[in-house]
Amino acid sequence: MAELQQERSMDLDQTHLCCSVCLELLKEPVTIPCGHNYCKSCIVGCWDQKEQKGKYSCPQCRETFSQRPVLRRNNMLAEVVENLRKTSTQQASPPAAVACAGPSDVACDFCSEPRPNKATMSCLACLASYCPTHLQPHYSVPVLKKHQLVPATVPMQEKMCKKHNKLMEIYCQTDQKCICYLCIIDEHKGHRTVSAAAERAEEQKQLTASQKEVQEREKVRKKELNKLIQALKEYKSCSGTAVKASDKIFDELISSIKKKRTLAKQLMKGQEKTAVAQAAELQLQLEDEITKLRRRDSELEQLSHMDDHIHFIQTFKSLSNSGENPAVRVDPLAVKRSFKAVTDGVSKLRGDVESLLNETWPRISATVSTLDVVLPPEPKTREDFLRYCCPLTLDQNTVSGYLSISQENRRATSKNNGIRSYDKYSGTWVNVRNNIRQVLCSQS
Repeated sequence: MAELQQERSMDLDQTHLCCSVCLELLKEPVTIPCGHNYCKSCIVGCWDQKEQKGKYSCPQCRETFSQRPVLRRNNMLAEVVENLRKTSTQQASPPAAVACAGPSDVACDFCSEPRPNKATMSCLACLASYCPTHLQPHYSVPVLKKHQLVPATVPMQEKMCKKHNKLMEIYCQTDQKCICYLCIIDEHKGHRTVSAAAERAEEQKQLTASQKEVQEREKVRKKELNKLIQALKEYKSCSGTAVKASDKIFDELISSIKKKRTLAKQLMKGQEKTAVAQAAELQLQLEDEITKLRRRDSELEQLSHMDDHIHFIQTFKSLSNSGENPAVRVDPLAVKRSFKAVTDGVSKLRGDVESLLNETWPRISATVSTLDVVLPPEPKTREDFLRYCCPLTLDQNTVSGYLSISQENRRATSKNNGIRSYDKYSGTWVNVRNNIRQVLCSQS
C-alpha cells in the first residue's frame, strides 16, 4: 500500500513538474509573471516566433504581456526536479532513432531546432504531431495516456477545419467532404452526415470489394502471362525446329544441285575423253593412210617415166586396183552445237529453278508473316472494325441477270424494275421477285 501511494505521489509529481510545451520534465525551469513554469528553451522558442507581432503570452493560460518578461531561473523547482530524477525508480525506455524530417515527411511540432525531427505519431487530443523523443510523455504521463494516437501520415493542419480550426470528425455525404462538428450547425445544416468512422467502414467495404476485384484480375493476368510465356516457348521451339528443317531441306537441295553439277561435268569430261580417244585412233589411221598414199604417189611417178608399154599397162592395173578407205567426216560446228545445247539446257534449268523459287517464296513469306504469338484484341467499337475495312470490287463474271454493276465495279443496282426479266444463263424469262439477286466480290 505504501509503495502504491509512493507510485501515485511520483506520478502526481511528474504531472505537475512537466513543461506544458514539450510535455517533459522541466529542464532549466523558469517562472513567468503569471506564475507558470516552463523549460527555458521552450518558452524562449515560443516567444521568438511571436516577436514580430510584439505580443507575448503564456502558452497555458494565454495571459498577455505588453513587454517581453525577463526570465529568471526557479532554483527551488530545479532542485526538486533534479531530486525527482535521481530518486525515480522507473527506468526510461531507450529513445528511438530520430531522423530529421524530409520534404515529404511530417515534422514534429515541438522540435525547436532549425531542422525539426520526423514525426511518427499524431495526437488527436493535442492536435499535434510528435517525434519519438517528444512522444515519450504520452506513454508515461497518466493524463496523456488517455489521448488517442494515430500514425503521422499527413500534417495535422490537413485534418483541421480551416474555418473553425477544429478536428474534422464528420463526413458530409451531401457534399462528399470531411467537416468538423461546428460545420453541421453552419453551412452543412440539413445535409446527410455520418461520422468519419462510419464512412470509413462503408468505404472499407468498397475497398475490400475493389481489392478482391483487383486480386481476381491479377489472377487472370497471371494465367494469361503463363499462357503467353508457354506460347512463346512453344513458338521458339517451333521456330527453331522449322529453321533446322529448312536448313536441312536447303542443304539437301544444294547438295542435289551440286551432285547434278558434278554428274554433268563427269558426263562432259567422259564424252570428251571418248572423243579424244576416237580422234587419236582416227588420227593414226589417217597418218598411216597418208604414208601409203605418198608411197603410191611415188610409184605412180616412177611408172609415168617407164618406156616399156607392156610393163606399164600391167603395173598400172595392179596399182589402180588397190582399195581405198572411206573418207573421214569431221564437223567442228556440230561439236560446238552439241556443247551449246548442253549449256542452254543448264541455263534453262537455272531459269526454271529461279522461277520456281520466285513463285513459291511469296507463299512461304506470307505464311511465316501470319504466324502470331499474341493475337490482336477483338474489335468492339466502330473505329476498331473500320481498321479492317477495304474497298471491294464486284466480279462481272458472277453478276446475276437481274442486276447491273457500275463501270468501276463498285455498285450493283436492279437491272429491271418490272416483274419479269430475261436470264442470259437459262435463256428464259423469269420472275424477278422470286429469284435471288447476287454478285460476288473479286477479293476474298
